Amino acid sequence: MINDILSLNILGNSVFNYLKFIVLVIIGMIVAKIFEKIILSRLKKIAEKTTTSIDDFFIEVIHKCVLPVGYFVVIYVSLKVLYLQDGLKNVIDKLAIAVVTIYGVKFLLKAIDYSLGIYWKIRKQDIALKKSLTGIVRILRVVIWGLAIVFFLDNLGFNISAVIAGLGIGGVAVALAAQAVLGDLFSYFAILFDRPFEIGDFIIIGDFLGTVEHIGIKTTRIRSLGGEQVVFSNTDLTNSRVRNYKRMEKRRVVFKLGVTYQTPHVKLVEIPKIIESTIKSIEDTVFDRAHFSSYGAFSLDFEVVYYVLSSDYNKYMDIQQKINLGIHKEFETKNIEFAYPTQTLFVNKG
Repeated sequence: MINDILSLNILGNSVFNYLKFIVLVIIGMIVAKIFEKIILSRLKKIAEKTTTSIDDFFIEVIHKCVLPVGYFVVIYVSLKVLYLQDGLKNVIDKLAIAVVTIYGVKFLLKAIDYSLGIYWKIRKQDIALKKSLTGIVRILRVVIWGLAIVFFLDNLGFNISAVIAGLGIGGVAVALAAQAVLGDLFSYFAILFDRPFEIGDFIIIGDFLGTVEHIGIKTTRIRSLGGEQVVFSNTDLTNSRVRNYKRMEKRRVVFKLGVTYQTPHVKLVEIPKIIESTIKSIEDTVFDRAHFSSYGAFSLDFEVVYYVLSSDYNKYMDIQQKINLGIHKEFETKNIEFAYPTQTLFVNKG
């Protein structure tokens, strides 16, 4: 009686085969659940105690990408014990390709997100960089999903070669028409990864100078000292010589001062020492040199060189002001006169 029931044929398969299919599915699901609830949970607790993030990434990938595919594989393999018509078997095979493609893309995108996240942390979690990386991720998502769709359609039997050839010809035409935009896009990637400047940096490009406010896919915007916004295409910036004052570790300062020709020799000898002591008395400065450099048209000229240990322009101006006031005070005390444009007229009474 039982043998008759087990051998009963329904839609081309015996009851025994259906039971075998059900048993295989149940066993596979139980094994997958045990792996998820016991093994994966323990691995997750271990990963939470480690300082690295790579193990957390792999556990998340297993949970969100590998396990769903594993459940599908259990059903797919179990179906092998059944006789399926060619049409139904073809549908299941295409469904398997779709599942593998979808979760393969998800895994790839998660890997990209994780890699860019590590890059962002290395770059000291710059908010501006995060916005730029978000834009890159969006572009990559479109590209990767587009390639995945092409791969899937190719496996469905569509003639993708003809489509790609048509897109290639159209792509060349679009590229020629939009080469400036594409050039700016590639320049954007160059700026993003090479980092010649960042948002907040004070830069000079040719005759223009200001603080970087925005780095976009096509343009970069700079707020000038006058208050207006200057917009550059990214290609212009990558093809230009950019002077980045934000990354200047110290500022070299050269200035000159002149004293009158009536200044005695003894005081001329004292002047470099006065300048040196004045500069050394001010914090965040490094004295380099002070010399009696030349005989001017109406003055004896001294050249002074020192360094400000900061890139802040306002701080540099504050220090220069202190130096000027200090030198003026010392010259006033020692009766040393600054020179200014004068002419001496000699009258011959003969």
